[in-house]
Amino acid sequence: MGDSSDDEYLGTEWIPYSERPEWADVAPLAQDDGPNPVVSIAYSQKFREVFDYMRAIIARGEKSQRALDLTTDALRLNPANYTVWQYRRDILRELKADLNVELDYLSEVIGQNSKNYQVWHHRRVIVEMLNDASNELELTENALINDGDAKNYHAWQHRQWAIRTFNLYDAELSFVDRLIGEDQRNNSAWNQRFFVIKHFGFSPNLVDQELIYAMNRIRIIKNNESAWNYLVGVIRQSKYGDGLLNNHPAVVEFAEELYQAGNRSPYLMAFLIDLYQEQALQQDISDREQKARKVYGLCDDMSNKHDVIRRKYWQYVANHLKDQLNKSSEQAQA
Repeated sequence: MGDSSDDEYLGTEWIPYSERPEWADVAPLAQDDGPNPVVSIAYSQKFREVFDYMRAIIARGEKSQRALDLTTDALRLNPANYTVWQYRRDILRELKADLNVELDYLSEVIGQNSKNYQVWHHRRVIVEMLNDASNELELTENALINDGDAKNYHAWQHRQWAIRTFNLYDAELSFVDRLIGEDQRNNSAWNQRFFVIKHFGFSPNLVDQELIYAMNRIRIIKNNESAWNYLVGVIRQSKYGDGLLNNHPAVVEFAEELYQAGNRSPYLMAFLIDLYQEQALQQDISDREQKARKVYGLCDDMSNKHDVIRRKYWQYVANHLKDQLNKSSEQAQA
């Protein structure tokens, strides 16, 4: 009756298609691996039979309820099979099936295969056919929180698609804040926060709000790369302050106070290097050398103590600033 390893998928009472009277009119179509296959895969008897019948159904173009049931069996055995998912969609369209039933089916499949691209893609197509994303935030929340993987790329991608396509932004900041509160280093949640803020637009008030939010998170965990990246990203991407670190004095004061208090997080130091480079290139000639010396000192510390693995990069940053300042001096004297 087939390999027992597949019983958990198709049930211990599963009857081979070759023994089902209602399938007697279908001749199974074996997989053609060519005359000299490099590697012959040892499929189970059950797997081989299901897909032999699946190939036969596709070859004859049959779109029926039994064909739909066959795709269910095939996808239980191999949920990543693109061809079967595509054919399942063709059958659903042909039968004018109840797509809400399909969503229920997919919720179950996603619960067992939450990192399978094909499952999420099929879900997206069905939601588009229904033009209804009312279940998608709950579905992705379950995948991200209840399934214990708050960084599931496919779930986040689907969530962003649903929010963007159906304008579901309103409660998203609260959701993201909850995830960041549970794990402040969850880069996926920080990325989602940026996705939402970018939609609302970088107004001065919103930028200030987000910078305060990021600084408060950094105060809790000083060495939090995600929060530092978010802080810099908000400044760089917004027109407010011309995208310059130096044009946000509250952030400048915050970073310098951390450094003066003895913090040597490489993310803090990288921020200060960028800041002092900006200042050195903007300052009058008399003030440049002081800011430049800060950059050189910080780059030296990063190279030798705090970020040794990127030593050559920090040496390049210092040398590049020297070249920029030399060119600027030469132009001023010309």
